[in-house]
Amino acid sequence: MKIIVIGRNGQLGWELQRTEQTLAHADTHEVHYFGSQELDITNELQVSKIFTKIQPDLVINAAAYTAVDKAETDLEQAYAVNEYGVKNIAKTCKELNAKMIHVSTDFVFDGTQNTPYLPTDKTNPVSVYGASKLAGEKQVQNILAGQASIVRTAWVYSEHGNNFVKTMLRLMAEKEQLGVVYDQVGTPTWAKGLAIMIWSLANKMRQETSETHINVPTSIYHWTDAGVTSWYDFAMAIQEIALEKGLLEKKIPIRPIPATAYPTPAKRPSFSVLDKTHAEAASGVKTQHWRESLVQMLENYEYQ
Repeated sequence: MKIIVIGRNGQLGWELQRTEQTLAHADTHEVHYFGSQELDITNELQVSKIFTKIQPDLVINAAAYTAVDKAETDLEQAYAVNEYGVKNIAKTCKELNAKMIHVSTDFVFDGTQNTPYLPTDKTNPVSVYGASKLAGEKQVQNILAGQASIVRTAWVYSEHGNNFVKTMLRLMAEKEQLGVVYDQVGTPTWAKGLAIMIWSLANKMRQETSETHINVPTSIYHWTDAGVTSWYDFAMAIQEIALEKGLLEKKIPIRPIPATAYPTPAKRPSFSVLDKTHAEAASGVKTQHWRESLVQMLENYEYQ
Protein backbone atom coordinates (compact mmCIF):
# COMPACT_ATOMS: atom_id res chain seq x y z
CA MET A 1 0.00 0.00 0.00
CA LYS A 2 1.37 3.40 -1.01
CA ILE A 3 0.54 6.35 1.25
CA ILE A 4 1.22 10.06 0.85
CA VAL A 5 1.26 12.23 3.99
CA ILE A 6 1.06 15.99 3.43
CA GLY A 7 2.12 18.40 6.17
CA ARG A 8 5.18 16.56 7.43
CA ASN A 9 6.57 19.57 9.32
CA GLY A 10 3.48 20.27 11.41
CA GLN A 11 2.69 18.82 14.81
CA LEU A 12 0.51 16.03 13.44
CA GLY A 13 2.81 15.30 10.50
CA TRP A 14 5.73 14.94 12.90
CA GLU A 15 3.79 12.50 15.09
CA LEU A 16 2.56 10.54 12.05
CA GLN A 17 6.20 9.91 11.16
CA ARG A 18 7.04 8.83 14.72
CA THR A 19 4.06 6.46 14.96
CA GLU A 20 4.16 4.98 11.46
CA GLN A 21 5.07 1.60 12.94
CA THR A 22 1.52 1.30 14.31
CA LEU A 23 0.36 0.61 10.75
CA ALA A 24 -0.74 -3.01 10.34
CA HIS A 25 1.94 -4.83 8.33
CA ALA A 26 3.99 -1.60 8.28
CA ASP A 27 6.74 -3.37 6.36
CA THR A 28 4.40 -3.77 3.38
CA HIS A 29 3.58 -0.03 3.26
CA GLU A 30 5.45 2.65 1.38
CA VAL A 31 4.89 6.06 2.98
CA HIS A 32 5.95 9.32 1.33
CA TYR A 33 6.03 12.50 3.46
CA PHE A 34 5.82 15.99 2.01
CA GLY A 35 6.16 19.43 3.55
CA SER A 36 5.13 22.68 1.88
CA GLN A 37 8.63 23.09 0.41
CA GLU A 38 8.37 19.78 -1.46
CA LEU A 39 4.67 19.97 -2.32
CA ASP A 40 2.63 23.15 -2.70
CA ILE A 41 -0.96 21.94 -2.51
CA THR A 42 -2.20 25.21 -4.03
CA ASN A 43 -0.36 24.23 -7.24
CA GLU A 44 -2.73 21.83 -9.01
CA LEU A 45 -0.17 20.74 -11.61
CA GLN A 46 2.44 19.95 -8.97
CA VAL A 47 -0.06 17.92 -6.94
CA SER A 48 -1.09 15.96 -10.04
CA LYS A 49 2.51 15.35 -11.11
CA ILE A 50 3.71 14.05 -7.73
CA PHE A 51 0.62 11.94 -7.07
CA THR A 52 0.69 10.42 -10.56
CA LYS A 53 4.34 9.46 -10.11
CA ILE A 54 3.74 7.76 -6.75
CA GLN A 55 0.27 6.33 -7.50
CA PRO A 56 -0.91 6.39 -3.86
CA ASP A 57 -3.66 4.19 -2.48
CA LEU A 58 -4.27 6.69 0.34
CA VAL A 59 -3.50 10.36 0.95
CA ILE A 60 -3.47 11.82 4.47
CA ASN A 61 -3.78 15.60 4.43
CA ALA A 62 -2.43 17.13 7.63
CA ALA A 63 -1.50 20.41 5.93
CA ALA A 64 -3.43 23.59 6.66
CA TYR A 65 -3.28 27.34 7.04
CA THR A 66 -3.64 27.56 10.82
CA ALA A 67 -2.84 31.21 11.65
CA VAL A 68 -6.32 31.80 13.08
CA ASP A 69 -6.01 35.52 13.77
CA LYS A 70 -3.93 36.35 10.69
CA ALA A 71 -6.56 34.66 8.51
CA GLU A 72 -9.02 37.44 9.30
CA THR A 73 -7.04 39.76 7.01
CA ASP A 74 -5.29 37.11 4.90
CA LEU A 75 -8.43 35.56 3.44
CA GLU A 76 -6.92 34.81 0.04
CA GLN A 77 -4.11 32.65 1.40
CA ALA A 78 -6.31 30.96 4.01
CA TYR A 79 -8.77 29.84 1.34
CA ALA A 80 -5.97 29.02 -1.12
CA VAL A 81 -4.62 26.40 1.28
CA ASN A 82 -7.68 25.30 3.25
CA GLU A 83 -10.17 25.12 0.38
CA TYR A 84 -8.49 25.15 -3.02
CA GLY A 85 -5.44 23.20 -1.93
CA VAL A 86 -7.75 20.55 -0.51
CA LYS A 87 -9.74 20.60 -3.76
CA ASN A 88 -6.55 19.90 -5.73
CA ILE A 89 -5.76 16.92 -3.50
CA ALA A 90 -9.30 15.53 -3.68
CA LYS A 91 -9.52 15.91 -7.48
CA THR A 92 -6.24 14.08 -8.00
CA CYS A 93 -7.27 11.33 -5.55
CA LYS A 94 -10.47 10.91 -7.57
CA GLU A 95 -8.52 10.62 -10.83
CA LEU A 96 -6.19 8.01 -9.35
CA ASN A 97 -8.91 6.19 -7.35
CA ALA A 98 -7.02 6.89 -4.14
CA LYS A 99 -8.68 7.25 -0.73
CA MET A 100 -8.22 10.31 1.45
CA ILE A 101 -8.12 11.19 5.14
CA HIS A 102 -8.51 14.94 5.63
CA VAL A 103 -7.87 16.64 8.98
CA SER A 104 -10.24 19.46 9.96
CA THR A 105 -11.15 21.44 13.06
CA ASP A 106 -13.64 22.26 15.81
CA PHE A 107 -13.69 25.81 14.39
CA VAL A 108 -16.36 24.70 11.90
CA PHE A 109 -18.79 25.08 14.84
CA ASP A 110 -19.87 28.33 16.50
CA GLY A 111 -19.45 27.08 20.09
CA THR A 112 -22.98 27.94 21.23
CA GLN A 113 -23.88 24.33 22.06
CA ASN A 114 -23.58 22.98 25.61
CA THR A 115 -23.33 19.27 24.80
CA PRO A 116 -20.48 17.60 22.88
CA TYR A 117 -20.67 18.19 19.14
CA LEU A 118 -21.59 15.20 17.01
CA PRO A 119 -20.19 14.86 13.47
CA THR A 120 -23.75 15.37 12.20
CA ASP A 121 -24.37 18.63 14.11
CA LYS A 122 -24.91 21.82 12.15
CA THR A 123 -21.75 23.75 11.28
CA ASN A 124 -21.57 27.52 11.65
CA PRO A 125 -18.02 28.90 11.70
CA VAL A 126 -17.48 32.32 13.29
CA SER A 127 -13.99 33.02 11.87
CA VAL A 128 -12.31 33.10 8.46
CA TYR A 129 -10.14 30.16 9.51
CA GLY A 130 -13.20 28.08 10.45
CA ALA A 131 -15.04 29.05 7.27
CA SER A 132 -12.05 28.16 5.08
CA LYS A 133 -11.69 24.78 6.78
CA LEU A 134 -15.39 24.07 6.32
CA ALA A 135 -15.05 25.00 2.63
CA GLY A 136 -12.27 22.41 2.38
CA GLU A 137 -14.47 19.78 4.00
CA LYS A 138 -17.17 20.46 1.41
CA GLN A 139 -14.68 20.04 -1.43
CA VAL A 140 -13.74 16.61 -0.06
CA GLN A 141 -17.39 15.61 0.33
CA ASN A 142 -18.41 16.82 -3.13
CA ILE A 143 -15.48 15.28 -4.99
CA LEU A 144 -14.74 12.05 -3.14
CA ALA A 145 -17.91 11.19 -1.20
CA GLY A 146 -17.42 7.79 0.48
CA GLN A 147 -13.88 7.53 -0.83
CA ALA A 148 -12.76 9.88 1.96
CA SER A 149 -12.87 10.42 5.72
CA ILE A 150 -12.72 13.75 7.54
CA VAL A 151 -11.24 13.90 11.05
CA ARG A 152 -12.06 17.02 13.08
CA THR A 153 -9.86 17.77 16.06
CA ALA A 154 -9.13 20.60 18.53
CA TRP A 155 -6.53 22.13 20.86
CA VAL A 156 -3.66 20.12 19.35
CA TYR A 157 -0.23 20.11 21.02
CA SER A 158 2.99 18.06 20.88
CA GLU A 159 6.68 18.28 21.67
CA HIS A 160 7.16 19.63 18.14
CA GLY A 161 6.11 23.00 16.74
CA ASN A 162 4.29 25.90 18.34
CA ASN A 163 1.38 25.20 20.67
CA PHE A 164 -0.30 26.21 23.92
CA VAL A 165 1.66 23.80 26.14
CA LYS A 166 5.06 25.00 24.97
CA THR A 167 3.96 28.64 25.09
CA MET A 168 2.78 28.22 28.68
CA LEU A 169 6.05 26.56 29.72
CA ARG A 170 8.01 29.46 28.24
CA LEU A 171 5.82 32.16 29.81
CA MET A 172 5.75 30.44 33.19
CA ALA A 173 9.56 30.47 33.18
CA GLU A 174 9.75 34.13 32.13
CA LYS A 175 6.81 35.86 33.86
CA GLU A 176 5.93 36.61 37.46
CA GLN A 177 2.23 35.91 36.84
CA LEU A 178 -0.16 34.98 34.02
CA GLY A 179 -3.79 35.53 33.09
CA VAL A 180 -5.46 32.71 31.14
CA VAL A 181 -8.97 32.57 29.65
CA TYR A 182 -11.43 30.55 31.72
CA ASP A 183 -14.63 30.81 29.67
CA GLN A 184 -13.58 28.88 26.56
CA VAL A 185 -14.11 25.17 27.11
CA GLY A 186 -12.92 22.20 25.10
CA THR A 187 -10.53 19.25 25.18
CA PRO A 188 -6.78 19.20 24.49
CA THR A 189 -5.46 16.74 21.91
CA TRP A 190 -2.01 15.20 22.08
CA ALA A 191 -0.93 14.93 18.45
CA LYS A 192 0.58 11.49 19.09
CA GLY A 193 -2.81 10.03 20.07
CA LEU A 194 -4.41 11.67 17.03
CA ALA A 195 -1.71 10.20 14.78
CA ILE A 196 -2.25 6.69 16.16
CA MET A 197 -6.00 7.00 15.58
CA ILE A 198 -5.41 8.16 11.98
CA TRP A 199 -3.09 5.23 11.25
CA SER A 200 -5.73 2.87 12.67
CA LEU A 201 -8.34 4.50 10.44
CA ALA A 202 -5.96 4.05 7.50
CA ASN A 203 -5.73 0.34 8.30
CA LYS A 204 -9.52 0.07 8.24
CA MET A 205 -9.80 1.98 4.95
CA ARG A 206 -7.15 -0.26 3.38
CA GLN A 207 -9.42 -3.25 3.92
CA GLU A 208 -12.38 -1.61 2.19
CA THR A 209 -13.05 -2.27 -1.49
CA SER A 210 -13.83 0.40 -4.08
CA GLU A 211 -17.42 -0.79 -4.20
CA THR A 212 -17.79 0.17 -0.53
CA HIS A 213 -17.72 3.86 -1.46
CA ILE A 214 -20.43 3.87 -4.14
CA ASN A 215 -23.24 6.31 -3.24
CA VAL A 216 -21.94 6.62 0.32
CA PRO A 217 -21.34 10.02 1.96
CA THR A 218 -17.98 11.03 3.38
CA SER A 219 -17.39 9.70 6.90
CA ILE A 220 -16.79 12.47 9.44
CA TYR A 221 -15.11 11.67 12.73
CA HIS A 222 -14.33 13.74 15.81
CA TRP A 223 -11.13 13.13 17.77
CA THR A 224 -9.59 14.75 20.83
CA ASP A 225 -8.47 13.30 24.13
CA ALA A 226 -11.17 12.50 26.68
CA GLY A 227 -12.53 14.88 29.30
CA VAL A 228 -13.36 18.58 29.37
CA THR A 229 -11.39 21.61 30.53
CA SER A 230 -10.89 25.34 30.07
CA TRP A 231 -7.70 27.04 28.88
CA TYR A 232 -7.22 28.24 32.48
CA ASP A 233 -7.47 24.75 33.98
CA PHE A 234 -5.28 23.39 31.19
CA ALA A 235 -2.63 25.98 32.10
CA MET A 236 -2.90 25.09 35.80
CA ALA A 237 -2.34 21.41 34.97
CA ILE A 238 0.65 22.26 32.77
CA GLN A 239 2.29 24.17 35.60
CA GLU A 240 1.55 21.50 38.21
CA ILE A 241 2.92 18.62 36.11
CA ALA A 242 5.88 20.65 34.80
CA LEU A 243 6.93 21.45 38.39
CA GLU A 244 6.70 17.74 39.27
CA LYS A 245 8.87 16.84 36.26
CA GLY A 246 11.45 19.53 36.96
CA LEU A 247 10.63 21.47 33.81
CA LEU A 248 9.88 24.60 35.85
CA GLU A 249 11.79 25.94 38.84
CA LYS A 250 9.10 28.03 40.49
CA LYS A 251 5.33 28.29 40.77
CA ILE A 252 3.71 31.53 39.63
CA PRO A 253 0.16 32.86 40.15
CA ILE A 254 -2.23 32.15 37.26
CA ARG A 255 -5.38 34.28 37.15
CA PRO A 256 -8.60 33.21 35.41
CA ILE A 257 -9.68 35.94 32.98
CA PRO A 258 -12.70 36.20 30.64
CA ALA A 259 -12.15 36.01 26.88
CA THR A 260 -13.31 39.63 26.67
CA ALA A 261 -10.19 40.64 28.62
CA TYR A 262 -7.99 39.08 25.94
CA PRO A 263 -9.49 40.26 22.64
CA THR A 264 -8.25 38.63 19.43
CA PRO A 265 -8.94 39.44 15.75
CA ALA A 266 -10.70 36.10 15.27
CA LYS A 267 -13.60 34.92 17.39
CA ARG A 268 -13.13 31.53 19.05
CA PRO A 269 -15.85 28.98 19.88
CA SER A 270 -16.63 29.25 23.60
CA PHE A 271 -17.53 25.54 23.71
CA SER A 272 -15.81 23.05 21.43
CA VAL A 273 -16.09 19.67 23.13
CA LEU A 274 -16.36 16.95 20.46
CA ASP A 275 -18.15 13.59 20.74
CA LYS A 276 -15.64 10.84 19.90
CA THR A 277 -17.97 7.82 20.06
CA HIS A 278 -18.17 7.29 16.29
CA ALA A 279 -14.40 7.67 15.84
CA GLU A 280 -13.60 5.19 18.62
CA ALA A 281 -15.92 2.60 17.05
CA ALA A 282 -14.58 3.12 13.53
CA SER A 283 -10.88 3.14 14.43
CA GLY A 284 -10.86 0.68 17.30
CA VAL A 285 -8.80 3.19 19.32
CA LYS A 286 -10.01 4.42 22.71
CA THR A 287 -9.49 8.00 23.86
CA GLN A 288 -7.24 8.71 26.83
CA HIS A 289 -7.97 11.47 29.37
CA TRP A 290 -6.26 14.72 28.39
CA ARG A 291 -4.39 14.90 31.68
CA GLU A 292 -2.83 11.45 31.17
CA SER A 293 -1.72 12.51 27.69
CA LEU A 294 -0.22 15.72 29.05
CA VAL A 295 1.78 13.79 31.65
CA GLN A 296 3.16 11.45 28.97
CA MET A 297 4.05 14.30 26.63
CA LEU A 298 5.84 16.27 29.37
CA GLU A 299 7.76 13.16 30.50
CA ASN A 300 9.38 13.09 27.06
CA TYR A 301 9.69 16.85 26.63
CA GLU A 302 13.10 18.46 26.55
CA TYR A 303 12.76 22.12 27.49
CA GLN A 304 13.85 24.31 24.59
